[in-house]
Amino acid sequence: MALIEAINIVKVYPNGVLANDGVSLSVNQGEIHALVGENGAGKSTLMKVLYGLEHPTSGEILLHDQPIVIPSPQAAIDHGIGMVHQNFMLVNSFTVAQNIVLGRETTVARGLRIDSAQAIKDTEALSRQYGLYVDPTARVDSVPVGMRQRVEILKALYRGAEILILDEPTAVLTPRETEDLFDAIRNLVNEGKTVIFITHKLREVMEISDRVTVMRDARTVGTVNTDETNEAELARMMVGREVFMVVDKPPVQRGQPVLEVENLTYINENGRTLLDNATFAAYEAEILGIAGVEGNGQTELVEVLTGLLNATGGVATVDGVPVLGAGPRKVREAHVAHIPEDRLTNGVAMTATINDNLIIDRYYRAPFTKRGLLDLQQIRTSGQTLIRQFAILAPNGELPVGSLSGGNMQKVVVARELSSSPRLLIAAQPTRGVDIGAIEYIHQQLVDQRTNGLAILLISADLQEVMKLSDRIMVMYNGQIVGIFRNTPDLTEEKLGLYMLGAQRQTPEEMEQHL
Repeated sequence: MALIEAINIVKVYPNGVLANDGVSLSVNQGEIHALVGENGAGKSTLMKVLYGLEHPTSGEILLHDQPIVIPSPQAAIDHGIGMVHQNFMLVNSFTVAQNIVLGRETTVARGLRIDSAQAIKDTEALSRQYGLYVDPTARVDSVPVGMRQRVEILKALYRGAEILILDEPTAVLTPRETEDLFDAIRNLVNEGKTVIFITHKLREVMEISDRVTVMRDARTVGTVNTDETNEAELARMMVGREVFMVVDKPPVQRGQPVLEVENLTYINENGRTLLDNATFAAYEAEILGIAGVEGNGQTELVEVLTGLLNATGGVATVDGVPVLGAGPRKVREAHVAHIPEDRLTNGVAMTATINDNLIIDRYYRAPFTKRGLLDLQQIRTSGQTLIRQFAILAPNGELPVGSLSGGNMQKVVVARELSSSPRLLIAAQPTRGVDIGAIEYIHQQLVDQRTNGLAILLISADLQEVMKLSDRIMVMYNGQIVGIFRNTPDLTEEKLGLYMLGAQRQTPEEMEQHL
């Protein structure tokens, strides 16, 4: 029996964007219902409608077969609907217990003081009931990301949530933390709760859900029972065509070292060591993947190597040329390409044209400049060539890059970087926030470039992506390299997860074998 239904939901934003076009969703009592679709398919908008963050232009919401209106998140909570957002909404300076009871605290002394002891008791009782372990007295900014997520779930349950919407809940979790989360979700369902699970990881959909609803182009494509489908079929429903889930990665013999890093250290302005004596090398015809929970030094490593931050100590060379402290232009002139983790901030100039974005790192050199003047015809010709070569969906290069979808914007970045004749590509989160079709394309581009001799340093929070593409995998924890592995068939996500959590680390001798 349907617990909650969205019927023919239409959402048109003031700028005319049609985000939901007659979308319908029916979620049964006590099930785990996955919602999947490419970026821009309308998933987030639909969930915001159910949680009261957006108001539908038309359509109806039924709860227990009765029409309801959800004008605000508070109204959603009053109806027993809770939502855990991908970006956690916690007060870092508060304890776990303080965050869970925030806004609904028990008070003493005639309401003048919060009853902290009761908050701890309530948190402990809720934690035991649902199998979601937390430390009530710990400050949120001191606990692992997996526990922060449990705090968010307990916060929703404390407010009486019967329907729990989880938005990309495993995006920043290790394999072990993901297993723990899935156990907790199953416990919630056993306690009578209903879960709507939004994710782009189809393997997780197959593992955790009872039914799956697929969205594409702001519409509902269909709902299927999980045990009657597979990843390939779901991908086809999402994209509207056959998607090949495996990249063609031929064996290749790695060549000479291109990037050599020794004792690289970075200490921030607060005196915190974010990179701690990192030593490694990246070779021709190799993808060296970096695995780790976000926030363990990966971003700082990338920014130091690309000239965005100045290292505190150590040495880094590309083909023997020192690159530390040289600044971004000098690093690029050393034939280093960079796909940044945040394309909107560091990857593209949103208001500039596609053509301008494609030559933004080389406009001052021939053939794009002659006698100090830009050669506009050459820029247009080059742009059209790259648009065609990298399958960027745009009628011409004169459009602002900000008018493109996320996947096509990322293709502009990839096209610019790979067309710069690099010796080293530093690819940070290369498929973050892009559609499954674009992921397929970008993965194959990276593997093809590696096969043609490029050295690639791949940084991704998606462990499946790292294992799919890499020839070697380096694990970072707390700013240190704690393990380096050949990506052989016996290397598992679970083994890497122990290193990502800091539970294990290699000896210097073990690490030396895989350098």
